[in-house]
Amino acid sequence: MPHPHDETTDGELGARRSVAYVLPVYNEAEGIETFHTALVEATGARTDLDFEFVYVDDGSADDSLDRLLKLRGDDDRVTVLSFSRNFGHQVAVTAGLDACTTADAVIVMDTDLQDPPRVSIEMLDLWDRGVDVVFAQRRSRQDSRFKRATAFGFYWVLDRMADIEIPRNVGDFRLMDRKVVAEVTRYREQDRFLRGIVAHVGFRQEALLFDRDPRFAGETGYPLRKMLRFATSGLIGFSTAPLRWISRLGFAISAFSVLLAVYVLGVRIFSPENSVPGWAFLGVGMFLLSGLQLIMMGVIGTYLGRVYVEAQDRPLYSLALSARGSRDVDGGRR
Repeated sequence: MPHPHDETTDGELGARRSVAYVLPVYNEAEGIETFHTALVEATGARTDLDFEFVYVDDGSADDSLDRLLKLRGDDDRVTVLSFSRNFGHQVAVTAGLDACTTADAVIVMDTDLQDPPRVSIEMLDLWDRGVDVVFAQRRSRQDSRFKRATAFGFYWVLDRMADIEIPRNVGDFRLMDRKVVAEVTRYREQDRFLRGIVAHVGFRQEALLFDRDPRFAGETGYPLRKMLRFATSGLIGFSTAPLRWISRLGFAISAFSVLLAVYVLGVRIFSPENSVPGWAFLGVGMFLLSGLQLIMMGVIGTYLGRVYVEAQDRPLYSLALSARGSRDVDGGRR
């Protein structure tokens, strides 16, 4: 019986299937060779598949690009894409996906060895059984208490706010079948939250539990500032709950104001001797309501800003180098 994913683009059955790895790189010069060695060793267990390794240099400030080009010279399966500047992790993954639409499956993973290459081979086993998306779900992680606490809080809030179900403790480490990649690459919004996009696309998705390893070398590309921005993209990009909360808060404040007015009127009518001018109370209330209005305007402005950015319709990225030349990569809108 032919495999569910054995069908090639020309309709033939039984042909060798191809798997592409999308590997975003940002200042990972110290560990690139070690990672690639581990990846080649892991993929060597699947001699029935053809592999391609697409490294996307996200404007690294170290010599990551030089080391990637050396890898390309030593391994003809390596493709190197280099951005003209730093565009961010999510855009780097998008550029890799744009370059791999002809592969039968695509695996996205980071190059810091926190995502073990051996786990990607287990993903291929699930793909063999007909699963379209295999996402690696962290059973444990070697991060600081602060990172674990903020991650838990983010997923807790996202689970309650998002309009779609986005799995917890899941990053961008995942396998996607060709038809899923074709759908994901159609999503071209600027503020990208790929794990939400993949969840929104649908298809048959299953989790693969794994224990996340400690970082091999270098520093994280997600400091607190970027983490907060990324979390905001995920919350706002897949939920309109903040806008609904603004309306609910407005109704609640209005109802409280009506009750307070009834209370004041009652005191003035039935107990005027207890009526005390409340200038301090009025002043505090005025500043409180002004602050709430500014917060509401900020939330609305955030959504409006996203509309403005999307209306500009700018390309997601610009390539300074495409070191392989076997396919053209389009960084613009589709």
